Amino acid sequence: MDSQTSPASQPSQSPRPPHSFQVDLRGLVDLLSHHLYSSPKVYLRELLQNAVDAVTARRAADPDAPARIRLYTADGGLRVEDTGVGLTEPDVHGLLATIGRSSKRAEGLEEARSDFLGQFGIGLLACFVVAERIRVVSRSARTPGAPPVEWTARDDGSYTVRTLPDAERPEPGTTVYLTARAGAAEWLAPERVRDLARDFGSLLPYDVRVGDEPVTELPAPWDRAHPGPAARRVALARHCRELFGFTPLDSIDLDVPVAGVRGVAYVLPSAVSPAQRATHRVHLKGMLLTERAEQLLPDWAFFVRCVLDTDSLRPTASRESLYEDETLAAVRDALGTRIRSWLTGLAAGDPERLAAFLAVHHLGVKSLARHDADMLRTMLPWLPFETTDGQLSLEEFARRHPVVHFTRTVEEYRQVAPIAAAQGVGVVNGGYTYDSELVEALPRVRPGTVVAELDADTVTAHLDAVDPAEELALSGFLAAARDRLDPLGCDVVLRAFHPLTVPALHLDDRAARHEQARAAAEEQADDLWAGILGSLRGSAPRARLVLNHLNPLVRRIGSLGDPELIGTATESLYGQALLMAQRPLRPADSALLNRAFIGLLEWATHGEGDGR
Repeated sequence: MDSQTSPASQPSQSPRPPHSFQVDLRGLVDLLSHHLYSSPKVYLRELLQNAVDAVTARRAADPDAPARIRLYTADGGLRVEDTGVGLTEPDVHGLLATIGRSSKRAEGLEEARSDFLGQFGIGLLACFVVAERIRVVSRSARTPGAPPVEWTARDDGSYTVRTLPDAERPEPGTTVYLTARAGAAEWLAPERVRDLARDFGSLLPYDVRVGDEPVTELPAPWDRAHPGPAARRVALARHCRELFGFTPLDSIDLDVPVAGVRGVAYVLPSAVSPAQRATHRVHLKGMLLTERAEQLLPDWAFFVRCVLDTDSLRPTASRESLYEDETLAAVRDALGTRIRSWLTGLAAGDPERLAAFLAVHHLGVKSLARHDADMLRTMLPWLPFETTDGQLSLEEFARRHPVVHFTRTVEEYRQVAPIAAAQGVGVVNGGYTYDSELVEALPRVRPGTVVAELDADTVTAHLDAVDPAEELALSGFLAAARDRLDPLGCDVVLRAFHPLTVPALHLDDRAARHEQARAAAEEQADDLWAGILGSLRGSAPRARLVLNHLNPLVRRIGSLGDPELIGTATESLYGQALLMAQRPLRPADSALLNRAFIGLLEWATHGEGDGR
């Protein structure tokens, strides 16, 4: 406030009346249909939801009140009747004609709020997505003397209200009439209405029918009685086929009373990627909320599809997905615990079913076990790993080998697996998803187990050294070979190992590959970056080409006297060793292979060319 001006000197301002928002209903309908709702089909869910809430409200005051909801299609329109609480004329003006207000806020109904499906007061408005006109005829059960009232609204935002004679609606309840808008008649067609009503309302607690055809199928499939476990499993498998289109490997009951959750998880019969987002069907108090719920289970449980009913989870504004809050997080943890218990139960009592499950979904269990020591301990005898002894569990492999060696990549494993197996060195392929993490976690759940990452030095140390006199005699050959591979950052060593059919073995490790990548980048960089990269040069051992002295071809190459021919032969052995390891080839490696191939052809045809 200015220091020269006192409050008394300010001109008085009379209060201005507040203004109300003016709503463009056409624009709001467009917003609903294109941004809030995923499909026009939700109009039927909103109609069912309003009817169910009205019946719930009436039965809260009168438990013996009728609970009927009927849908009728005729002449391209739709009529929905319920025996719910109904409306008076003031209710119509205050609730139907005021966008954003919900009848669940009405006086006397607040204590029953948790029993209602709707929470956002936009129910009938959603019907304008498919209708150009909505007519509502209602009679209140809370005010028996009030006459029936009619509310008629058009999609241009206009509406009329009038009272009707008692004969127009003698009993309490509400009837909603929809007239299709241009281009939307298919959504009000009899077959479409019947399919949508079944999809949304099959688990509703009241008598819902389309014409004379029942919609509800209670009790829910997971709550129905069966002669025995086998019959129940067959019935649930049939339900899964109807719902999801596949026959499950097994079914898992999901019963979390504290969270008000009941349902079933179906185990997929084929493997899926862990990155694929699993989608599940969620009913809220019997009404289908979504068939694409993604955050319902922990990420590791990607091998199941769920269908469940809940009364505790909170829907988003569109009521087509779940709101991420503490309740959902708690339910997710509880459902994860239930699936984990199913797995441990199989391990303890049904190993054949567990083996069949792991043959398809071992990735999901490995994902869980890497963060859950108890699960890893339970699954150790069952989880399959690729090893030099074949497909084995870590438990069996650790019993066979005093040191559990592993590689971090599939390429490293392919390099050393044949040689390591011949030398009696046990190696686990840790290059697949989660495998190296689980091998490293092994000592925590199996005390005394020694785990070591396999590197080039370890492999070389297990290969037999060549007699010093023989190696000395081959010193000239080795020197020529080393000179040829030195520009590639590869050393040459001579060893004796089995199988003797393998002439050469290419060995490196991550540190050596990093050094190769740094050197290649340094060659292509400008002076500034070359200096920076040069300062990062490491002292890690280089890659090495291990020549097998037991191999006849290597012995013949070692007897060559021509340094150029030795170099070409060495390049050929180097390229062949890379291909055996199935390693990706650098441009320099590809050029070397081409050069060696051409060199050998020239050498092989040199004598014949001279004879012509």
